[in-house]
Amino acid sequence: MAEHIGPEIVESVTAHTANGRSHVPLWCPWPLLPGWTVTGVGWAGDERTGVRATTLACSGPAPLGDGPADIVLVAEEPGVGLGTRLAGLPGLDCGELLRSAMEGAAGAHAKIKVGGHPTPLWVVKSPADRSAYAGEARGMWLYAVAWPASAGYLFAEHVVLHDLSEWVPPELVYGAPSPYLHGRA
Repeated sequence: MAEHIGPEIVESVTAHTANGRSHVPLWCPWPLLPGWTVTGVGWAGDERTGVRATTLACSGPAPLGDGPADIVLVAEEPGVGLGTRLAGLPGLDCGELLRSAMEGAAGAHAKIKVGGHPTPLWVVKSPADRSAYAGEARGMWLYAVAWPASAGYLFAEHVVLHDLSEWVPPELVYGAPSPYLHGRA
């Protein structure tokens, strides 16, 4: 486990994503929300298939003023399971849960901008300690998981996600490593 997070850690993950058979984006809120920091990055895959999923964690003040909050963003190919694991969901992808969330919904539960494109997200049933949103961006599953559950209201704000594998803003602010990426939470 990394003792810190900084630009060199982000660059090592983006270097791995460039070597895969398909490009998996490393989504990051940009600009960061006021008071927020990047607290972790990671990827899943192997030497044969390359990177199949990426994740980025951020921490900052909760939107409802109830202490600190954490979010984890995951981009993954179908069938990987990293997003469902972090969201506390069963199975390897959210297809059925997302279909259930969309049935009867008048529209998306959150609308964010991902890679310059409007992207709908739907709340999927998750454990009570977190909220989980799921959708699709660039042909891959996109998960946005927030702790505590009330921190999911962040996605009601104007959130823009940028792919760090295209460009890492030098102004990106880094914080202490996230416990959510390392199974310590």
